[in-house]
Amino acid sequence: MTISGHLADFSLPELFQLLEQGNKTGQLSIQEQSHQSSHKGKTFHIWFKQGHIVAAADRLDGQGLLSMIQQRGWITARVASRITEVCAVNINQPAGLCLKAQGLLEAEQLKLLFSQQVLHQVCKLFELKEGQFEFDNKAPFPSAEMTGLTASPKEVTLAGLRALRDWTMLQNKLPESASGLVSAVTGKPQLRLNQLEWQVWEFANGNAPIQAIAKQLQLPIGKIQQVAFRLMVVGLAEEIPWVTETPAQTSYLDIGMLAAEKKSDPAESIVSQSFLQNLVGFLKGKA
Repeated sequence: MTISGHLADFSLPELFQLLEQGNKTGQLSIQEQSHQSSHKGKTFHIWFKQGHIVAAADRLDGQGLLSMIQQRGWITARVASRITEVCAVNINQPAGLCLKAQGLLEAEQLKLLFSQQVLHQVCKLFELKEGQFEFDNKAPFPSAEMTGLTASPKEVTLAGLRALRDWTMLQNKLPESASGLVSAVTGKPQLRLNQLEWQVWEFANGNAPIQAIAKQLQLPIGKIQQVAFRLMVVGLAEEIPWVTETPAQTSYLDIGMLAAEKKSDPAESIVSQSFLQNLVGFLKGKA
């Protein structure tokens, strides 16, 4: 089944969350949206297997990984050509593992390649201001692009959003400053959080709204909203409405303090009916 839409409706972090939680397998294609009607933006492809990212490339000719290896000078074009034939015999074996088995690459080299291929390239996609996506769960697996390593979409999402400077595209996705946060996990998070993420997560107990957390940490409210969004899209926290109390009854960090039920512009939350129908069908489909 194929599902498609616009990043303005369903952001990349939300897509990653959906695919990971649904243990989906298939190919996610992201196309930049060009303002010139006659010009199509670049398309980038990310392959998932049971909810994990296994490969990524900006091409579909199966030469992306080998091109990276040759650029690093680890093998020559002549050797690459021969190895391609050898590895093609077992179409289900990732090319990276095949090269390692042939003694041409070491484990550390595969890690470097995977970091460049997935973490570096995919994180740049979070900077897209406009684009379209399509997920096809029947797309063939690109063994020639696979190193044999995998990445959690949550880790990639955190890395991508940490490096994001322009949040314009995600502004209407951020939690309200008057909303509270509660933990969505039991115990401590297993993800590798940075210091600020840990600090905000420790406030995710429903005892303070985001604007109060910002005041306590002496940081701009917008910064804390961004961190809260990161925690939300990787499944560590949830946004909750806050109950208003009078100033005489409470202070900023009191449990019963400030409140405001989350309000949003209806126009910002409109998603096409066809997209929602496709999404519901997609969620019901088998991975």
